[in-house]
Amino acid sequence: MYRFLLSRRWAIITLIALLLIPAMIRLGFWQLHRHEARVARNELIASSLTAPPVAFDSLSPAPGFAVPTGLTWRTVTASGHYDPAHEFVVRGRTEPGGSSIGYFVVTPLQLADGHGEVLVNRGWVESGADATSYPPVPAPPAGEVTVTGRMRADETTASSGIRDRGGLPDRQYKLINSRQQAEASGASVLGGYLELVSTRPDPGTGPEPLAEPDHSDIGPHMAYAVQWWLFCALVPVGLVVLARREAKDNAEQARTAAEPELVEA
Repeated sequence: MYRFLLSRRWAIITLIALLLIPAMIRLGFWQLHRHEARVARNELIASSLTAPPVAFDSLSPAPGFAVPTGLTWRTVTASGHYDPAHEFVVRGRTEPGGSSIGYFVVTPLQLADGHGEVLVNRGWVESGADATSYPPVPAPPAGEVTVTGRMRADETTASSGIRDRGGLPDRQYKLINSRQQAEASGASVLGGYLELVSTRPDPGTGPEPLAEPDHSDIGPHMAYAVQWWLFCALVPVGLVVLARREAKDNAEQARTAAEPELVEA
């Protein structure tokens, strides 16, 4: 009854099934690892945001310092004077509400202790009427200020997926990168940057503040992992069902073909 399983067609079907099983297992583990990475990221953000503030230059001690993953989102502070002459904007950034594309405003802060400068992402502004000109930006507060915010690593094309193409208008960039700004200004810029949360004394006005990163959503990756493994388990079940159905159909065809012979007899 099941001799058809030895046919070339069934050999191909079985081979495809045997290839699908390990592929689905690997896809399931890929989604599981993405779930674990999301959970780890959420835990890192939550612990970093609730940790006591520390001085920015205690975590990023020198120009060119590569901020490690374990320090990102850490609450940091810095005191000094803003350097509006070397302020710049970062194109193609979404407002905190996520409905409009505009610019991040980044202003260097000259540290009061003379240790160098810290790039401060002061927030978001909308695009002006002319994309080739510098957008209207609220001026940074004058005098000495103390800023508190979130430690961020330098943006690169590899980490952000954003192409850092040249030919942009003056003081406009695609990435926030301390090394790039150090080369452009000649200043001693500490590695990484500060994503502004608050300023003392409070300036009252400024770019639209950036939202705190979401660290509650774990995403659908665990559900996708379970789905892939369920699909994997269904492959042999599907083979059995398909084989039994074909065997039943063959038996029915054989019985139908034999009926006229019985009538003639």
